[in-house]
Amino acid sequence: MTAGLWVTFEGGDGSGKSTQSALLEQWLRDEGRAVVHTREPGGTEVGTLIRNIVLHHRGDIAPRAEALLYAADRAHHVETVVRPALARGDVVIQDRYLDSSVAYQGAGRVLDAGEIRELSLWASAGVLPEVTVLLDLDPDVARGRLDAADKPFDRLESEQAAFHGRVRTSYLALAAAEPERFLVLDALLPPDALADRVRARIAPLLSR
Repeated sequence: MTAGLWVTFEGGDGSGKSTQSALLEQWLRDEGRAVVHTREPGGTEVGTLIRNIVLHHRGDIAPRAEALLYAADRAHHVETVVRPALARGDVVIQDRYLDSSVAYQGAGRVLDAGEIRELSLWASAGVLPEVTVLLDLDPDVARGRLDAADKPFDRLESEQAAFHGRVRTSYLALAAAEPERFLVLDALLPPDALADRVRARIAPLLSR
């Protein structure tokens, strides 16, 4: 399907995905690569509207409705951003993809994880990234980082510890099931050390 390279970053809130994706983008640009840096939800105009609903709506959203909203964002995002970028030969760096839905809506919301995965695969026509970087962090440590950031929590960040514990367990199970796709890193490592490990995984794929 692709001429480019697709890398996604996953992990609990506060694990450092934004920092590591930005460091990877800068390294790739320094190497002369064209990069599209995007996210789900919110990588398109439609996605921004959906992001405001799923993360900032003040009332309840039924878990299945929430899962469908994420899938709708994913379908539009893959079709209008990811596929065109990969066809051009760009490197796509993406903050969250379908693994987030399996972890958050599947395990976190206690829905059927297999059904959530199949919904996302249908929405995205079955495409998966070449590399998924999972930044693994204890939820209690992550909560401390979020508290220190001193900004309002969104709907998912505000969930209880048990929710975030289920999310972490789900992520690790996903990585264990697909070791060829996942790069699991200890998010307690210094940012530069994490960035080195990410680059080491990505560099051989750039010369294909």
